[in-house]
Amino acid sequence: MIAIIDYGMGNLYSVRKALERMNVNYILTSDQEELDKADGYILPGVGSFKDAMSILNETGLTSFIHKVVAEGKPLLGICLGMQLLFDESVENGLSNGLSLLPGQIVKIPEGTEVAPLKVPHMGWNDLIIKNQSRLLEGISGGYAYFVHSYYVHTDQKDTLLATADYGIEVPAIVGRGNVYGTQFHPEKSSELGLSILRNYIKIVEGE
Repeated sequence: MIAIIDYGMGNLYSVRKALERMNVNYILTSDQEELDKADGYILPGVGSFKDAMSILNETGLTSFIHKVVAEGKPLLGICLGMQLLFDESVENGLSNGLSLLPGQIVKIPEGTEVAPLKVPHMGWNDLIIKNQSRLLEGISGGYAYFVHSYYVHTDQKDTLLATADYGIEVPAIVGRGNVYGTQFHPEKSSELGLSILRNYIKIVEGE
């Protein structure tokens, strides 16, 4: 069973609809006793990194997430939820993340008149596969839907499963061990996104 971690800052409706479309058994809750019964987790997120981490810390969900990851249960972060997996963010002042993956969340540069970058990075962008993963089984590329103003900077290239070109290299899919993340919204990324979610369900189910 999949648990969507509800901490008040997730794009819950679209994630739920995607799982229902795939006939996936899931729960949506912030109750740790209920969450503990799940086999794997989705951590969605929309909004401020600092606000999200404050909620996770205050509710004890930070410790809970570390516990279930240490137990070997899979975790998938989506959009802000992916950014929370990393060490820290400079958004609204420096703040610590979950430190499940190495890296810092920084602002997308605005660019120049010669090579302007619109912020936020919003819309469809092509994925460039960097490393193989069970999350990408049967996927060689394709377009995904992004909406974000900050992105991951990391020197650990082995964690980059796929990137997108936006004048800068944007980490689009990350993963190490049982921790995964997508900067884009798979639940809004047509068949490509559903394929990624299906692969994640297979990981959770041990297939």
